[in-house]
Amino acid sequence: MNQILVTEKLYITPELKRKKKIYKIKFCISIFLILVLFSYYIYAENGRTKNEQVSKAILEDIEASSQSASTKDVADNTTKPLIINDVIIVSLDYSTSNERNNEIVVGETIKEETTKEQEKNVYVAENGEEYTTEAVLTIPCIDISYPVISETSEELLKISLNKYWGNGPNEIGNYCIVGHNYANGKLFGKLSQMEIGDIAILKDNKGKTITYEAYDKYIVNPDDVSCTSQLTGGKREITLITCKTYGTQRLIIKCRQVE
Repeated sequence: MNQILVTEKLYITPELKRKKKIYKIKFCISIFLILVLFSYYIYAENGRTKNEQVSKAILEDIEASSQSASTKDVADNTTKPLIINDVIIVSLDYSTSNERNNEIVVGETIKEETTKEQEKNVYVAENGEEYTTEAVLTIPCIDISYPVISETSEELLKISLNKYWGNGPNEIGNYCIVGHNYANGKLFGKLSQMEIGDIAILKDNKGKTITYEAYDKYIVNPDDVSCTSQLTGGKREITLITCKTYGTQRLIIKCRQVE
């Protein structure tokens, strides 16, 4: 019996004690790193949630402004006819009529010149920051709707979708929109689920709404910006851009106006 006990004690060498100590230290460090990473994840998620609230507030402000403008337009377009001696007097709107050979042609509209600068909405958040938007993008198949901020920066990308390149929204050309690919599905986090044939709806600040259909989907390297080309053959297009493969690549979805 004594021989067996002595033999067992011989296995607990200083080297084994050292290894056990190192293992305990590594285990404690691993637990500490897990807690740090978990805390960082919670902090980052809270930040994204706050930014999402700002984006939703901007969207609500845009919708409220749009409804107010629609109500005003209805009121302005409601005119009461003037009746004299049982004769209805109709006033002509010369701004929407053409004069040909001294005759007034009613019902024709003069072609409006395209405004050089698109109408933009400015939203002031609770923190005092101003955000300028020029459109709202809705993609039904992935159930998202976000305002498009008129500029692109790291800070603005945390708030909502950003205009990356192109003319104004719903104009002839290629309107490029970029957004973060968040794992929680916010912003363009679910964009990879969009397939060719799915639709995207873009509403500009003038209230004009156009439906676009996805016709191409591919991945490029970050330095490949060929997707921003404005050579669209005189058609309206939008290009949706987000990160892929942990930021080492870009997912591109090309959409064209539904005729």
